[in-house]
Amino acid sequence: MGVERRAEVIQLKLPLPPLDNRGRSRTTETKSIPITQEMVIAAYKRVKKNKGAAGIDGETLEKFEEKLSDNLYVVWNRLSSGSYRPTSVLEVEIPKDDGRKRKLGIPIVRDRIAQQVIKDYLENRFEAIFSESSYGYRPLRSTHQAIAQVRRNEREFQWVIDMDISSFFDKMSHELLMKAVERHVEEKWVKMYLIRWLEAPIEDRKGGKRYRMGEGTPQGGVISPLLANLFLHYAFDKWLGKMYPKLRFVRYADDIIVHCSTQQEAEEVLKAIKERMAECRLELNEKKTKIVYCKKTRRNADYKTVQFDFLGFSFQPRPAMNKEEGRMFLGFDCAISKKNEKKIIDEIRKSDFHRWTNSDIYRIAENFNPKISSWIDHFGKYRKHELQWIFCVFHQRLNKWVVKRYKRFKGSHKKAGRWIRDLAKRQPDLFVHWQHGFETA
Repeated sequence: MGVERRAEVIQLKLPLPPLDNRGRSRTTETKSIPITQEMVIAAYKRVKKNKGAAGIDGETLEKFEEKLSDNLYVVWNRLSSGSYRPTSVLEVEIPKDDGRKRKLGIPIVRDRIAQQVIKDYLENRFEAIFSESSYGYRPLRSTHQAIAQVRRNEREFQWVIDMDISSFFDKMSHELLMKAVERHVEEKWVKMYLIRWLEAPIEDRKGGKRYRMGEGTPQGGVISPLLANLFLHYAFDKWLGKMYPKLRFVRYADDIIVHCSTQQEAEEVLKAIKERMAECRLELNEKKTKIVYCKKTRRNADYKTVQFDFLGFSFQPRPAMNKEEGRMFLGFDCAISKKNEKKIIDEIRKSDFHRWTNSDIYRIAENFNPKISSWIDHFGKYRKHELQWIFCVFHQRLNKWVVKRYKRFKGSHKKAGRWIRDLAKRQPDLFVHWQHGFETA
């Protein structure tokens, strides 16, 4: 019986704790922490939905589920008795746009479930105090909402501070974080577990182990985004609202855009932000942090920097149409950034699908349609036509596949292109981007 089917049949009822000679539960009588089995099961379901790679022990979700009820019982038993201690966090590196490596920390499955239990326990409490201008990793909030707010703010404010905090997740002070936690959390057991997760050792695949020296939280841990939002709520959100109540900002985790009215104001605010970050034991990345002028029609200041990237979109002067008057004008708007356009094109090229000559076009569609859907759903939200170059590259590869796959075209890319266009007319639902009207050549 499959794991999912087995879980459905037993409805995730955890094993009963051992009984004493009077038939009473030995375990539940001594429980001092109000974590229920239902809380653990709900946390497991969320972790399962989010998927994720194996941690340092190599145990995948699928392996964990082979003894699902027993494993969840162990998590609950240890959490509710105060004896739960996390395993080392696996450190992996992924490439960044600037050629450097970003370090991610991957907890083991049972640690992810345990963290999810505490996250669920605290989230509503923290949500009640978080700023409306904070969007990252929060319930019912999205990247598109953050982008939309930046667009609205830009119409009112001409200047932007594009902030970049250097290595925020690695540098976040445990001492300052726990001061913020103390304001909202009285339960000693919650604070105990938070400290244990913050202090959990970091280990690489070669067995090298090190410990955090009072700063940082794994970028990849379930609890980390919630703690990061709490830290920045006090380090930045609340501070900016108090010091500059007339300004607006949009924050998505540690990506922050501040809107100002004048260049002088932007320069003064940026200086104050640097001082505030230093007070909070953080610093801005001088190379990436910048002041930007949102240049468009009727905004004629002479300033060299008129573009910034935020959440995969590039904001810059762009031609726009006034539909009522039927004329073009210079606007300031967002579309997919060049960095993300390049990433997607590189992914298409690296797939080498033009060499899949043993497959038919339906397999290509099956492989790419989920990716195409995600590209259009996210980056097509604003100025969708800017994705056309991506699909031009895709069709160039598709054209090569047709020529290699079918000898009857005798190497003619022109004939292959005609065949693709005819296919798009006959079966417009074959590829997702055909349904959105993107040109096939």
